[in-house]
Amino acid sequence: MRSSVIAFVLGVAVLQTMPALPSTVTAFLLFCSACLLAAAACRMRSRARIVIRGVSAYLLGFLWAGALASYHLSQELPKEWEGRDITLIGTIDSLPIAFQQGVRFNFAVERVLAQDGMTPTVPGRLALSWYSAFNRDELQSVPQVQPGERWQLTVRLRRPQGNANQYVFDYEVWLLEQNLRATGSVRADHSFQIKNQRLDSFVFSVNNVIERSRGWLRDRIYNALPGHPYASVIVALVIGDQRAIDQSDWKIFNRTGIGHLISISGLHITMIAGLCASLVHALWRRSFFTRAQLPLLLPAQKAAALAGALAALGYVALAGFGVPAQRTLYMLGVVAVALWAGRITSVSHVLCVALGIVVVFDPWAVLWPGFWLSFGAVAIILYASVGRTVAQHSSELTRSASLIVKLKSASHTQYVVTIGLVPLTMLLFGQISLVSPIANAIAIPLVSFFVTPLALVGSTAPGGLGVWMLQGAHFLIEQLALLLGWLSSFPVAVWSAPIPPAWIFAAALLGTLWLLAPAGWPVRWLGLAALLPLALNVPSRPAAGEMWVTAFDVGQGMALLIETSHHRLLYDTGPAYSPDSDGGTRVILPYVKARGISRLDGLIVSHSDTDHVGGALSVLDELNVDWVSSSLPLEHPVVERAASHRRCEAGQSWTWDDVRFDMLHPAPVSYESMKWKPNARSCTLKISVGEYSILLAGDIEAVQESELVEREGERLASTVLLAPHHGSGTSSTMPFLQEVKPQIALFQVGYRNRYRHPKAEVFERYGSLGIERIRTDESGMVTLRFGSGLVKSEFRKEHARYWYHR
Repeated sequence: MRSSVIAFVLGVAVLQTMPALPSTVTAFLLFCSACLLAAAACRMRSRARIVIRGVSAYLLGFLWAGALASYHLSQELPKEWEGRDITLIGTIDSLPIAFQQGVRFNFAVERVLAQDGMTPTVPGRLALSWYSAFNRDELQSVPQVQPGERWQLTVRLRRPQGNANQYVFDYEVWLLEQNLRATGSVRADHSFQIKNQRLDSFVFSVNNVIERSRGWLRDRIYNALPGHPYASVIVALVIGDQRAIDQSDWKIFNRTGIGHLISISGLHITMIAGLCASLVHALWRRSFFTRAQLPLLLPAQKAAALAGALAALGYVALAGFGVPAQRTLYMLGVVAVALWAGRITSVSHVLCVALGIVVVFDPWAVLWPGFWLSFGAVAIILYASVGRTVAQHSSELTRSASLIVKLKSASHTQYVVTIGLVPLTMLLFGQISLVSPIANAIAIPLVSFFVTPLALVGSTAPGGLGVWMLQGAHFLIEQLALLLGWLSSFPVAVWSAPIPPAWIFAAALLGTLWLLAPAGWPVRWLGLAALLPLALNVPSRPAAGEMWVTAFDVGQGMALLIETSHHRLLYDTGPAYSPDSDGGTRVILPYVKARGISRLDGLIVSHSDTDHVGGALSVLDELNVDWVSSSLPLEHPVVERAASHRRCEAGQSWTWDDVRFDMLHPAPVSYESMKWKPNARSCTLKISVGEYSILLAGDIEAVQESELVEREGERLASTVLLAPHHGSGTSSTMPFLQEVKPQIALFQVGYRNRYRHPKAEVFERYGSLGIERIRTDESGMVTLRFGSGLVKSEFRKEHARYWYHR
């Protein structure tokens, strides 16, 4: 059974790497093959039966994941209804999340109103944002929405789209997993005759009851802890909603390795289930001395198992059914069923059953780090504990000896998890918290046995008692945060390295298994040798005389990483998406950290528009940057934060590793005039290596292009051009393009951006000159490698997945 479950999961995982789903004919043939193999395995008695059955399970896993993916993809919004106003009736289907400009929520569509005699085809579930809007002279505020309410809304939708970059969170597949096949925004009332309005205060369904309960608990916590800095952490422990936790707090939690505790974790669920089971068991047994005589109707052990399973189910429902919570729930459920059925089952069987159930219900779970860390931690503990458990009756030990035995067991478990997850953690995150054992030794008992029970009881307890308990839980978290902040401040708190290639990960995994092998395994210390490649892994770099340029997909904005053999330069930092999210935190930093890059030689911020400077402060906070060059005002926060700042001016030049950098614009005199907009002062940089070059033109417009043509002439000629101002109608004039003569033009633009960049006539102008055009909204991240030749790579093509529908 265990081998079949693992094979099924492997089939699901392989499907998630496919560029396209299998055709109907192919799927039918594979299904017939799986059935024939399963039938043949039932008739066999040899060891080959395990292999045949495993192949059959692998095919079934592959087909099951493909069938669910095909169903979800079929719900997608038709392209012809993108960007059009549609009036819907439906219910708020999730816990709304308030942000500075409005509120976000999921919306379950019940009915679509006809538009001009046609009824639009709309997916059943939508991800909507409702923004505050100006209604003539007054600000229109967003009404308070609650889960389960029925609303009539006029919305403008678009198909699922996310930024596509290597090592960065894939928003598109997350939407697919949630079966949210369109995103959009609610339109302002004043634009339409049909107004947005609440139709019913509550529509009954199991999901709506759960989500309304989660909202009620969240409101109670925030009302009891107004202005408290870690109220959002208490919310995460009670209902699993982590979205309000500050990024600065997450940085500390992740650097100290206790991020797994700031949620409804498996340990918390097991604790609550165990407490409920123990309470019911004690009461049930004592009921024999009452007239009820309940043990005669149902054994106390079965009643306790049922109570524990139901408590776990309720707690997991509050958590939103995250993977670690699901794993614990299914494991507890399997144990409860085995106890009711009178069957003895091993822990490895329980783990595999939970693994299979998680993947059956959510085939996309295999794409997320939490899945592998959750099951990997339990699996490595089981592996390392074989042959080490010695049964001793508590009566044979003194209290102090018993305590020592328990401490040794807990220490060994912490050691096993810390060492055992090193290869997987490096593969998923590219870093390891070195202070994690100390932080977890303190945080696990504190959060699990004190903070979480206080938070759970306090969020439901009446009046002042609940407030007092929540404040007590917050006080403990606050003291823990102080300790964690101190631990994370150490320079050696985290060890970072590039994401390892497959062979280094395989060697490290083998070495870890050898090192943690059960008692009796010879020379376990030799496993350390296999970890050496992981420890010695260094960031990749261009060879001498080469240059790599990475144009990130940051949406509507610019951000490019330029690398030579010994230097790195970042040109622009992408947009600011929200007060807590920008191109730096969402795209640039995850990429450079996965590459093992912790330092930049330089940062150029072309000008002050938010789609270019939006992520600069985040980059400066996280990376060591030697100098910043920009056209920003001297009082700008980025200038003040920089260790060294200089204005970019035409005539500046430098050489790194046989690669020449020439600043062509703006002229120094432009800083003395107030008439120029920020676009006009965009830092324009030409980078040359051998016979190839790239021109980064920022947001210069027609006037500046004319000046460059007149002043620089043939020096403008470049192999690659970053389209000025994202291909706007005020840039990319014909004389400028004829002087630059690029082979390739890069357009860093957002999908269906509000400026409609690149303009159709400008895009066609490039095409009429025979220039190859690459758009990041279609190609994702673009990598250019300059050397003896020019090699380009488009992420959506090189890393094709079936959910990339364009």
